[in-house]
Amino acid sequence: MRTIQVYESALCCNTGVCGPDVDQALVTFTADLEHLKGHGADIARHNLANDPSSFAANDTVRAYLQVAGSEGLPLTLVDGVTVMAGSYPTRAQLLAYAQLADVVAVPAGVTRLALTEKPGGACGATGCC
Repeated sequence: MRTIQVYESALCCNTGVCGPDVDQALVTFTADLEHLKGHGADIARHNLANDPSSFAANDTVRAYLQVAGSEGLPLTLVDGVTVMAGSYPTRAQLLAYAQLADVVAVPAGVTRLALTEKPGGACGATGCC
């Protein structure tokens, strides 16, 4: 399994649920990380405010910060290779990076239903839904 590391800017809390404004991107990303960890993914999150030594210890991250600065974060590495910068990866991207896309695409106990097309499109022959 691959190792995923996400380096993010200095935040008061990495969940996104702090202060008067909730950052939905952080809330979603936190849920996505927990989902992957629940399936055994090797994933770590580094916050510049709480874990500056991890930024300094990684040559790739240190070089990135010298060029882009903290404004260019978050930075996502997979096995030490930069795969994304400037935004958080989606759950689908994280699953692909971790090589888990096929493993957890459909949760256990869930049946995937096939969709069929009605004549005339999804709204039927009249075009009225």
